[in-house]
Amino acid sequence: MRVLVVEDDEGIARGLAANLRRHGWAVDVASSLAQGWAALRAEPFDAVLLDLGLPDGDGMTLLRDLRARSAPHPDPRTPVLIMTARDAVGAKIEGLDLGADDYVTKPFDFDEVAARLRALKRRAAGRASPVLTHGDIEIDPAARTVRSQGELVELSAREFAVLVVLLEASPRVLSRSQIESKMYNWEAALDSNAIEVHIHRLRRKLGDELIKTVRGVGYFVPQQAAQ
Repeated sequence: MRVLVVEDDEGIARGLAANLRRHGWAVDVASSLAQGWAALRAEPFDAVLLDLGLPDGDGMTLLRDLRARSAPHPDPRTPVLIMTARDAVGAKIEGLDLGADDYVTKPFDFDEVAARLRALKRRAAGRASPVLTHGDIEIDPAARTVRSQGELVELSAREFAVLVVLLEASPRVLSRSQIESKMYNWEAALDSNAIEVHIHRLRRKLGDELIKTVRGVGYFVPQQAAQ
């Protein structure tokens, strides 16, 4: 899962990025409105953490412009979590009425921000339960655990990320580049066959039938049959 942090305070941005990566998010950082808007136009993000007091304007402007979009990129449905030192009720109401999905005031707890992002992601996916299930496989994004038939399965951080991306997209087919865009930020160095290696290992650990290949297109997890 990939998040954009729009924050001009280097210390806060660095702390957020480190903590969110520990929770399994791929993180990109923008320090201004212009950089944030350019990032949103270039890549699809699962969520945006948006500061309001930015050097080239008010973050509310980015939020307003994002929600007014109709083109796929930037996606106007992208969840936005506002983070700011403005703790007046009026400022919170303004942000929420402009389309923000949640609001935290500084100083905040990094783990709470990660939990709020997980909740926004569930809501955007139309999913109430914090646990992802597919057949006899259960994934807990908060605990970062996977169980198959009740037994704990050890996955690497990258394997876990690929599994969640494909399950959340099921039954859509995702290309290798689409999977990579959810897992890696701009600074990450990628091996050309990294996704193929992760999928091979997932099949070995969770069964060959879980992830299907569409040759020349990508990968998908089949939709579960109705019970």
